[in-house]
Amino acid sequence: MRKDDYKVTSNISLKNSTTKVVIENADKELKKIRKKLGDIQNTMYAHNKYAVLVCLQGMDTSGKDSLVREVFKDFNVRGVEVHSFKVPTELELSHDYLWRHYIALPERGRFGVFNRTHYENVLVTRVHPSYILGENIPTVNSIDDVNDAFWDKRFEQINNFEKHIAENGTLIFKFFLNLSKTEQKNRLLRRLRKQEKNWKFSPSDLKERKLWDKYQEYYEEAINRTSKPHARWYNIPADDKPTARYLVAKTMYDVLSKYTDIKEPELDDDIKANLELYKQQLNKE
Repeated sequence: MRKDDYKVTSNISLKNSTTKVVIENADKELKKIRKKLGDIQNTMYAHNKYAVLVCLQGMDTSGKDSLVREVFKDFNVRGVEVHSFKVPTELELSHDYLWRHYIALPERGRFGVFNRTHYENVLVTRVHPSYILGENIPTVNSIDDVNDAFWDKRFEQINNFEKHIAENGTLIFKFFLNLSKTEQKNRLLRRLRKQEKNWKFSPSDLKERKLWDKYQEYYEEAINRTSKPHARWYNIPADDKPTARYLVAKTMYDVLSKYTDIKEPELDDDIKANLELYKQQLNKE
């Protein structure tokens, strides 16, 4: 697998994109890659110049939660932080829509995972434009104001947000977990059949499923309008979970391993010259 196989470098059609790829021994290969990713993060922590932002988007049941669990399993817990963005709180709505994402950005040397992201603001809100009224934006007084010009401006703001953080040392990966409607149905049925999975199901899942075509349309537009050299989207086939997890991990590893400037800092010359002395002092205790 080459990372460029799924990188979005020109306009894509989700309708014509494959949702299922099966890689043999994907689980086994993932274990190797995630250990290497953990090592890279440790080096990044010492280097302290780059942060990594991993954005995960996909329809409900696309496997975001389990992907986070499996891909980052071998990371030092201090090296990765996961944020799941749900319906905005009263506090979040009292700020602009990007505020809660800004304050959740990873520090230098760490990975931050956005499980659902700032793109919800051009996806869910496009399917349900009335949600925008809850943001109390001065220029939006009615649903009529949530027009094409409004969305053009919001895409511009998102692109500027990502450009800003990229120029200041954040490496951005954006993964769309591309799930088929048939596989989503199977996964929803599994939630209903297995008692231990029942808690994941909500009747609203079925309501949103009826809007599948709208979501696909807006996902496609969001990906095509915001896949930039500094913040590429990767269109990951998600019907086979082990393969999707491996593709995400392999993509990150392939990109990060090319940053030859990410390395542990050199010791001060005086400290380096006296390492043996320090050993002797400790051994004499």
